[in-house]
Amino acid sequence: MRYASVTDRLAGLGSDKWAVHFRARQMKQAGHEIIELTIGEPDIPTPTDMIDVAERAMRAGRTGYSSGRGEPALLAALSAKYTARTGRQIGPENIMCFSGTQTALSMVMMGLAEEGDEIITGDPLYATYDGVVRATGATRVSVPLRPEKGFRMQAADLEKVITPRSKVLLLNTPHNPTGAVLSAAEIAEIGQVCIRHNLWIVSDEVYELMIFNGTFASPLDRAELADRTIAVASISKSHAAPGFRSGWCIAPKEFTERLLPLSESMLFGGQPFIADMTAYALGRPSTAAATMRESFLRRAQRISERLDGKAGIVSKIPQAGMFILADIRATGLSGQEFAMRLLEEELVAVMPGESFGDNLAGYLRLSLSVADDKIDAACAGIVRLASRLQQRKSA
Repeated sequence: MRYASVTDRLAGLGSDKWAVHFRARQMKQAGHEIIELTIGEPDIPTPTDMIDVAERAMRAGRTGYSSGRGEPALLAALSAKYTARTGRQIGPENIMCFSGTQTALSMVMMGLAEEGDEIITGDPLYATYDGVVRATGATRVSVPLRPEKGFRMQAADLEKVITPRSKVLLLNTPHNPTGAVLSAAEIAEIGQVCIRHNLWIVSDEVYELMIFNGTFASPLDRAELADRTIAVASISKSHAAPGFRSGWCIAPKEFTERLLPLSESMLFGGQPFIADMTAYALGRPSTAAATMRESFLRRAQRISERLDGKAGIVSKIPQAGMFILADIRATGLSGQEFAMRLLEEELVAVMPGESFGDNLAGYLRLSLSVADDKIDAACAGIVRLASRLQQRKSA
């Protein structure tokens, strides 16, 4: 039988990136006690008041079909949030609701790019971006995010990779996996490049409320970029609710009107009871975000204290997010090689930097959503392996 070319473009995509994680799960099933720092997921439950709202909504009959754009209460809550944040009127005509940021991002890209276009991303990048780009038929082009610049995209570096085929810049701030946070000045400079070359800006802002050090800034909040910026976000990280799959995009009216038929052909709306819960959550400060910020920062400090400067490892506290990086290039191994040996020899699972792009080769990504005792044990294992490797190099 014959298949669409998109299935070929996505076939096997990314499976090798998760080789260490999959091997760790196999070892756990075989009875090994593995300390797992591979996946980033909130380590606290969804707040009970949010679950109560969803339950009441279900019992009240909010289980039917939904509006393709979004439920009125949720659209109103998002309108209030973004109108206050941007200082401009953001109405329901600027909003579309989706089942999580991933769906929002995929749908937005389908509405912007196709075969022959180029979508620009940073490198390193979130692991699913490759699939999002390839699904459209477009080609992904990388901007190096340099460690000496704190992994923050620089306008001059962006300008160097732009071609006549460039159509979209996919921006991620706060950034996964590095935790870098772009400043308002950096975004303004990047925005001017996008204006000169007539690029769309898609801004992935799922970690907006997860900043430890710095102030959140977005191209959506700049009036001169409003007509070319589409922001995507969700309650997955900010409200510890990844399983509810509730996200959205904020965009120019013309774009949402064009995207709505495409969205309805796939989703035909969301779940009204989840929309009610999300509207409730957006109407008040997130206690979940405050709790996670405190615990993730404390754990990042804990890991940095135990790794930075030990056996040639460099590990600095990130500005945001739920991960911390460890630079293990001094060991002479790649991140992939080190991570696999760490798993086999120390029973500690981490993500190799190469899973997130060539520019993170020789790094490890560690999740901050695990308990302190596991963090301590994992760090001890990392230092032991790095020390053994250093001893062999000097022998």
